[in-house]
Amino acid sequence: MAIWLNSDSKVIVQGMTGSEGMKHTTRMLASGTDIVGGVNPRKAGQVVDFPGDVQVPVFGTVGEAMEATGANVSVVFVPPAFAKDAVIEAIDAGIPLLVIITEGIAVRDSAEFYNYSKGKSTRIIGPNCPGLISPGKSNAGIIPADISGPGRIGLVSKSGTLTYQMMYELRDFGFSTAVGIGGDPIIGTTHIDCLEAFQNDPETDAIVMIGEIGGDAEERAAAYIKEHVTKPVVGYVAGFTAPEGKTMGHAGAIVSGSAGTAQAKKEALEAAGVKVGKTPSETARLMREIMESMA
Repeated sequence: MAIWLNSDSKVIVQGMTGSEGMKHTTRMLASGTDIVGGVNPRKAGQVVDFPGDVQVPVFGTVGEAMEATGANVSVVFVPPAFAKDAVIEAIDAGIPLLVIITEGIAVRDSAEFYNYSKGKSTRIIGPNCPGLISPGKSNAGIIPADISGPGRIGLVSKSGTLTYQMMYELRDFGFSTAVGIGGDPIIGTTHIDCLEAFQNDPETDAIVMIGEIGGDAEERAAAYIKEHVTKPVVGYVAGFTAPEGKTMGHAGAIVSGSAGTAQAKKEALEAAGVKVGKTPSETARLMREIMESMA
C-alpha cells in the first residue's frame, strides 16, 4: 500500500525531451517507474530511446498521452515561463496526479493554476518540489530511488534535501511513501493532505513531518494532528538557527514577528503530541525508537 503513487501508476513526463526531463526520466525508469509517454507539442510522434532498450513515445498533448496510454500521473519538467500553461493543460485533461518539479515559477502563476484546479479532479504536488516516491513501486520526480526501500513509515517534507536525509537515516525501516511538497508560498498538496492520507493508509504505521520556518502551515498541521491523527508523528522544523528577520532559502520561509519561527512551530507540534527533534538526526532517532517499540 502507498498513497497516491503505486506499482499501477502510469507516468507521463511533460518536458521529457529537455535536458532535465531526459536526465530524470532515465533515473525514474531505472528505479522501475512505468513511464508510458512524454509530452512535447513540437516533437509529437517521435520515440525517445532510453538505456535498457526502453522506447518512450512523445505526444503532442497530455490528453493525447492519457488516451493512448492510460496515464494517471504526470511529472512536469517544463521551464518556469511555460509551466502554468503545461499545468492548466494537464488539469483540463483530468490527470489524477500532477507532480510539478519546476522551480522558479512566479507566485502569480502558481496562484492562478492552484485556483484553477479547485473543484477539479487533479491533485497537484509542488511546485518546486522533489516529487514523491513509493519505494519499490514507483518514483515520480527527482528523489534518489536507492537511498531507502519499502517499509511502513510515511514522510511529508517541505525540503527536498531533508527528504533524502531522513529516508537515508531511516533506511533500515523503509517507507510506504515519501512526499516532498515543496517550499513555495503556494503549493498544491499540504502537510495536512499528506497526514490525512497516511492516517487512512493501513500500511503506514508512523509519520515523519518536516517543516521549515515561515508561514503557519506547521501550526495548522499541529491542530489537524491533535484532532484527527492517531498514528505516532515525529517532526522537525528547519531553521532553528536562522537569524531573525532574514528570508532563508525557500520562497515560503519568511518569518514575521514570532509567527513562523522554528520555536513557535516546535511548541505547536509538541502541544499536539508530536515529538520534535532539534536536528534531522535526532528526529530520525525519535522515529527509530517508535518503530522499535512497535516491533
